[in-house]
Amino acid sequence: MDYLFLLSRILFGGYFIMNGVSHLKNISGMAGYAGSKGVPMPKLAVTMTGLLLTLGGLGIVLGAWVQYAVIALVVFLLPVTFKMHQYWKETDPMQKMGQQINFTKNLALLGASLAYLFVTLPWPLSLGM
Repeated sequence: MDYLFLLSRILFGGYFIMNGVSHLKNISGMAGYAGSKGVPMPKLAVTMTGLLLTLGGLGIVLGAWVQYAVIALVVFLLPVTFKMHQYWKETDPMQKMGQQINFTKNLALLGASLAYLFVTLPWPLSLGM
């Protein structure tokens, strides 16, 4: 079971690491999209969210500073879900569907992130900080 739990951490945390690195590599492009959604200081916002995603994902994968990693993911997911994926405001059916998928996906990721708080620390096969 320890190895399955490690696999779940790699898959889950790896998702956030990949997205965080993508944010940091594509700040200008992502800032344009964030700005179009009304995000203030979009370049700074993309940089900060990239850091939250990367650090949160690393914490989950490594099993280090787990509470802080989960907080980083929650701080990212809560505002982004409701600011960037407002499917209820879309009029185009395809845009609405895409935004609704991302909205509900983020809610599921939020729930899964919070669930990691209920696993006894230190985690097996982790740095255990």
